[in-house]
Order: sequence, then structure tokens, then C-alpha cells
Amino acid sequence: MCSSPNQSAFQPGAQWRPGPILGIESSCDETAAAVLSGEGAVLSNIVSSQVAVHEKFGGVVPELAARAHLGMIDMVVEEALATAQFSKHALGAVAVTQGPGLAGALLVGVNYAKALSYGLGIPIIGVNHLQGHIASAWLADPTFPLSCIVLVVSGGHTHLYHHDIGGRCILMGRTRDDAAGEAFDKGAQMLDLGYPGGPAVDRIARFGDAEAIRFPRFHRAKSSLEFSFSGLKTALLYKLREMGGSLRPHQTADLAASYQEAIVQVLVTKAFAALKQSNLAALAVVGGVSANSRLRALLSERATREGIRLSLPPLEYCTDNAAMIASAGRQSLMNGGQLHADLDISPAERFVTIHEEN
Repeated sequence: MCSSPNQSAFQPGAQWRPGPILGIESSCDETAAAVLSGEGAVLSNIVSSQVAVHEKFGGVVPELAARAHLGMIDMVVEEALATAQFSKHALGAVAVTQGPGLAGALLVGVNYAKALSYGLGIPIIGVNHLQGHIASAWLADPTFPLSCIVLVVSGGHTHLYHHDIGGRCILMGRTRDDAAGEAFDKGAQMLDLGYPGGPAVDRIARFGDAEAIRFPRFHRAKSSLEFSFSGLKTALLYKLREMGGSLRPHQTADLAASYQEAIVQVLVTKAFAALKQSNLAALAVVGGVSANSRLRALLSERATREGIRLSLPPLEYCTDNAAMIASAGRQSLMNGGQLHADLDISPAERFVTIHEEN
């Protein structure tokens, strides 16, 4: 929903002809492609996960991720087009994640999109990955207010934005160290729960007592919208040392539930504080961590209690996917008017088009 300055087309001065948009996502460990209609309806959303590739390492190995993208991208794109029942020649544009992300992984998606743009003579739109997550708030709920607070929460990002009616995103707060998703992953490692860490903690926490251990909640100041999760990780490490030896199943479940509760309570508290500071009544929570069952439950309960309109995208739009990239690209095209020839877009590990001053 936030406009990107990197809008381009093969023909100088070309106008976007409203038609199907192909989205491509390859910023990390999922190779994804999706097709949206010119009206914004999701016609296909295909994701090839690399969990099996990286599981033995306990995290994403950049070189292996890039190789996996190379092996899968053509098949994923073809499946997305076949599911949508469109030929590539019917496409009106291609949108691709330009960054932030892993350089090698991004390169695969960007170069594939550039080849399509050149060969088909259609616009190519470089999309900020965070803008894609933000756009997912409207994929399943097109009537959700444009003027809202957006919490982007994933393995690499914990950001609070004020999204205004014109689509501009203004940063209100962010993590000063680890992202919430990273805290989940590191916690899962310490508890020996496997990879990916977030879903693993969520699963085992359902069998534990969230009040068994009181882990710290970081609140820098009452009015601050900043996050910090490094101290929480340290607290879990010290608790494990204190408990010593191998843990019984119920102890692991209690630790996971209490650790998860500390993370999600901070996320909910800060998000609703941002609503109050902005005098808004609409909140969207997007990104991989928004799939967490406890976070979704706490958000829904408080939103109902306080009369807040809440957008929690369906689970298929929470983790990295290409439908959100196509949606963000479509919005850029709708806002961009005349497009310019420029096939020189390149991956940018720290690609930023969102207003980052708070």
C-alpha cells in the first residue's frame, strides 16, 4: 500500500494496461509466485518452502537458499500461471521483491522478473519486502481502513507504522536489537525445539502454563513505542542454567509458554499504545509472527474489548508469499501514472522506501 519509486517498463512512457499481475518473492527461504487480477483478486499463490534444506543447520544458509531459488523459480512461476489459468503473455506487469533480504536470494527473483519484463514488454515494479507485508492487510479485507496502525512483525523486523489514507507509512517505533521472530527462533534453539523456531514454540506452548515463569517485558518509557527482545533471550538462557540438566516435557512447555507470553504481551501493548497516540481505531498486524496463535488471540480479545477494527491476514498471507508482493506492486502502478523504461533495478539488501523517521 506504500508507493515505491522504482517503477519501470520496457517501453519508454508506457502506460500500465490493467491486467493480471505476477508477483515474485525470493528474499529469504521461500520461492513464491502469485497472480492477481487487474482488480486485485488473488488468482493463485504458490510457495515452495526451503525448511528441509536449512533445518539441519538450525537457520537459513544464504548460499543454499540462492541455489534452491534457482532450482525452483521457473516451476513455481509456471504453477502460479497455470493455477490462475493465464498465459504469461496475458500479464500486465510483474512485481518482484527488491529488498531487503539475502543478496543472492534476491538476485534470483529480480533477474527472473527483469527477463520477463524485457521479453514481454511489461512494467516491472521493485517492491520493498516490508511494503509487501503491509499490503497483505488488505488482501483478504479490501474494506479495511487505509488510515491505520500497522505492526510488521517477522524474523527480521518489528516495526510500528502509521499508514495514512494516501498510502504513506511513517515509522513510529521499531526494535532496537532483535526482532520478535528472531527472539522466537533463538528461544526455540535454547529449548531444543527445532527449526523454524516460531511455529515450534507456538506448538509446545499450548501445553504449558504461561504464568509459570515471569520473564521480563521491556518498556523503555511509558510513551515509547520501541521494542527490545535481547534481554528476554538472556533471561531464558539464565533460567535454563538455573534449572540445569535435561528438562522434563512439562518444564519445556512452561518455559515456551512463558517466553512466548512475554513476547506477545509486549507486541500487543505497544500496538495499542500506538493506536492511542494516533487517535486511530484500526490496527493491522502482518508478517510471519502474526501467525502466532497466542498473539492472534490476545489481539482479537483486546480489539473486541476496545472497539478496534483489526486486520489479521489469513495464515497463507502471514509468512513470505508473492500475493502480497503483487498487491504492493499493483498499488504502485495505480498510484504511479506514467511509467519509465528502466531495467536496471538491482537487489538491495537494505532497500528502504518507507519513511523511516519517527
